Amino acid sequence: MGLRVMLLTGDCRAAAEAIAQPLGLAPADILANVRPDGKSQVIEQLQASGQSVAMVGDGINDAPALAQAEVGISLHSGTDVAIEAADIVLMRDRLSAVVEAINLGQATFNKIRQNLFWAFAYNILGIPAAAGLLLPTLGIALSPAAAGAFMAFSSVSVVTNSLLLHRTHGVRKD
Repeated sequence: MGLRVMLLTGDCRAAAEAIAQPLGLAPADILANVRPDGKSQVIEQLQASGQSVAMVGDGINDAPALAQAEVGISLHSGTDVAIEAADIVLMRDRLSAVVEAINLGQATFNKIRQNLFWAFAYNILGIPAAAGLLLPTLGIALSPAAAGAFMAFSSVSVVTNSLLLHRTHGVRKD
């Protein structure tokens, strides 16, 4: 996905490396023996260097870091403190759900951009026509009823486009 993934844990280095090895994480991206306040400091340093940070955590020790990150992600089975500090709570206790959440977030922003484009396009074309600005040059004028119908169609197209998000990123039952 083009994202830098790091392992930030309070566990010992050997345990961290055992988890990071199958993930293919670089040794520089494995930070072990980190205290809870150290986790939020690491995130703060990453942010100070211009990086946007998403933090995934599930424990009391992760809460300060979850709050510090631009996006805090907690697992459903996490502690109440971690869930409260997080921006997103994954309803499945699998880290693969993080990838799904990122994909859904990106798809949602794409839909928002598409909807804004279509709304502006309708308004850029419809408002001058409804105001009669196109009548002298092109002989085009919209009646109030036609302008209202176009506005309703604009709303319907935006809602329909939004509903297409469910088709590609629908809720799974597993």
